[in-house]
Amino acid sequence: MNILVLNCGSSSIKYQLFDMKDSARVLAKGLLERIGLTDGILTHKPTGKDPYKVVLDIPDHTVGINMVMEALVNPVHGVIKSISEIKAVGHRVAHGGENFKESVLIDNDVKRDIENCAELAPLHNPAHLKGILSCEKLLPGIPQVAVFDTSFHQSMPDYAYMYAIPYEYYEKYRIRKYGFHGTSHRFVAEKACRMLDIDLYKSKIITCHLGNGASITAIENGKSIDTSMGFTPVDGLIMGTRTGEIDPGVLLYLADKEELSVSGVNNMINKKSGVAGISQLSSDMRDLEIAANEGNPKALLALNMYAYKIKKFIGAYVAAMNGLDLLIFTAGVGENDFNARKMICTGMEYLGIEINPEVNHGVKGKDLIISTPSSRVKVMVVTTDEEFVIASDTKAIVEKLTH
Repeated sequence: MNILVLNCGSSSIKYQLFDMKDSARVLAKGLLERIGLTDGILTHKPTGKDPYKVVLDIPDHTVGINMVMEALVNPVHGVIKSISEIKAVGHRVAHGGENFKESVLIDNDVKRDIENCAELAPLHNPAHLKGILSCEKLLPGIPQVAVFDTSFHQSMPDYAYMYAIPYEYYEKYRIRKYGFHGTSHRFVAEKACRMLDIDLYKSKIITCHLGNGASITAIENGKSIDTSMGFTPVDGLIMGTRTGEIDPGVLLYLADKEELSVSGVNNMINKKSGVAGISQLSSDMRDLEIAANEGNPKALLALNMYAYKIKKFIGAYVAAMNGLDLLIFTAGVGENDFNARKMICTGMEYLGIEINPEVNHGVKGKDLIISTPSSRVKVMVVTTDEEFVIASDTKAIVEKLTH
């Protein structure tokens, strides 16, 4: 079964085509950029063939997805002979609100609910819906599945997801913690337990998804019981350009002093803060580490704040679960930055966390245990693959239709 996985942004589309017949195999992957702007870019990477890039105007998502289809069947760069070989489409959807606890087959009700959640994820859900509607035009009758970033976290108890604001705002607007990166947190926890041959449903796990966007999740007996991102993805950890958790009084004070509008505050906390705002240099951890080693005090401050906040969340989640069996690092920073992992784990021996410096230093983008044999808590680097999860969920749901 060939399954196309789409992750549609407001001006971009990431895609992968999987052959899910026996074991998952990526046939092609690619990226469309600058949708709606001049000089759009399609970068297509077929497995076993030379990649290619084309630059031309991409006015909307339907045109963009049609370009993806043409690339997949191209006589030179393609990987299938006909679009009819695509049997299903899986979509990453950022926000499912409280309606979706698992992945679902897309129908009119699901599309309406995704649209209703657009207020909660204005940069993401409208784009995902455009992708779904475009596929309906280009692939009529082909089943489509929505896989939600938020669904894994729907197992959180109410005392973990509620905010201490007047309860009426939850009733009127469903203001609560939702959490994100759920697909990644779920995937790496399951993968690590298989590698270690331990029971996911009898384990206490903390997963650290550390990229330009970052979140931590406490997983007890296979369920998310708390996570660092909140009502929006800006809460929790310090990120590339996002503040993470902050005293809301600071925002009120700055809005008054700097005469910032709501959109101005939103821009500041999402795009001008995080390690980029602290360092006044970069949102890229590699740049900050180079600068810190050269004696840049703001770069060093950003790195120290970043690691300190993660360390605090780990400690809090160990308390919430009354213990810890496994600590996992994943995503761009988590998988590749040995220095960040070292800074986070240093001084955590009291929790039973001890990493092997030599092993940690050599791990980049691969699955490996980095804790010492004497460490009471296993510490691992686990590569994430959200697209594979989307393809797997899509396959499982579509196969049920034929049985």
